[in-house]
Amino acid sequence: METTRINGPLRPLISQVENNTTLWIGHSRAERNDHVCGQTFACNTNGTLDNIQVYASAVQTAGDLVLTLHEFDEATKNWGPALAESHLLLNPEDKAHWIRFALDKVALNKNATYGFRLQTKDAFVGLGEAASKAHQPFEFGCAWNADSINDKGLYFKYFSLAFKVEMCA
Repeated sequence: METTRINGPLRPLISQVENNTTLWIGHSRAERNDHVCGQTFACNTNGTLDNIQVYASAVQTAGDLVLTLHEFDEATKNWGPALAESHLLLNPEDKAHWIRFALDKVALNKNATYGFRLQTKDAFVGLGEAASKAHQPFEFGCAWNADSINDKGLYFKYFSLAFKVEMCA
């Protein structure tokens, strides 16, 4: 079924729905570090962003999850200022579900690179992630994760969050 919006049909810009591992964000009781993560993606068309979805494979501790969208410079690995932000309260019942972050309408440009970051101050959430098969890098972007000790983080072309970017084109 296709959802229709005033400025055209809503459709996935890019999606990676495979989920064969879990990336944890937030703060576990067993350690001091807060973990954050993100995903970069190359935009393959012009359009208006509607939402970004991630797959919550586990919700160990309920809390507020924040997603921010940024322009991303692949050469320098720098995140631009936030273009949009969305907050969701996650509960244990949200495990094994796609979590939809509705975002303010933002124009995305073909051939530009964007990224979204996820963080939480009070929850501990496992997000679906895919490890590439046969050591083939993901061509559309890379996964990113960091913690309170290393906030610059690390980028991984062989991993990707399970995500969907939906837009009106």
